[in-house]
Amino acid sequence: MKDRKIAWRFFTIAAWDKEQAYLRREHQKGWKLERIDGLTLYHFTRCTPEDVVYQLDYRPETAEKASYVRMFEDCGWTYIQDYAEYSYFRKPVSEMNGREEEIFCDDASRLAMLRRVFLKRMTPVLVVLLLLVIPCLRELRAVPSVGSVVLLVLYLLLCALSAAVCIQFLVRYLRLRGQK
Repeated sequence: MKDRKIAWRFFTIAAWDKEQAYLRREHQKGWKLERIDGLTLYHFTRCTPEDVVYQLDYRPETAEKASYVRMFEDCGWTYIQDYAEYSYFRKPVSEMNGREEEIFCDDASRLAMLRRVFLKRMTPVLVVLLLLVIPCLRELRAVPSVGSVVLLVLYLLLCALSAAVCIQFLVRYLRLRGQK
């Protein structure tokens, strides 16, 4: 029986909760996350199946990284790694105080994380995509060709995908904000 496995999964930046649930299910099946690398290659090692909560926090590198990690470790969370500016933590449910814990103590903390993700990750993507579409539209209007039409369609599809992720993100943000 293998003691290691590698799985490829893709989660949008707005779907961190789905990623947390995936990692928890894998741990319940006896696969503990060791690291993530490359283009979302999840490296697992075999372990005793256990209910373990995984939590992600979007925290770009800061000078206070050591104290940030220590704060979570003091609360019983195990720091795994940073990947794509998300910090990964886990904690067995058996070590929680009778209820499932999260690394966020309140909705204001969650909202702050969502704001950080949107401003640092989503805004630049949308700006770049729009800056690519505008010249493509000019070229198409000046010299219509099959290549420029195909390129425009691809850019518009990327814009639509990015807009869908932004809308998903905005809906989650507004729901959370409404719960406050």
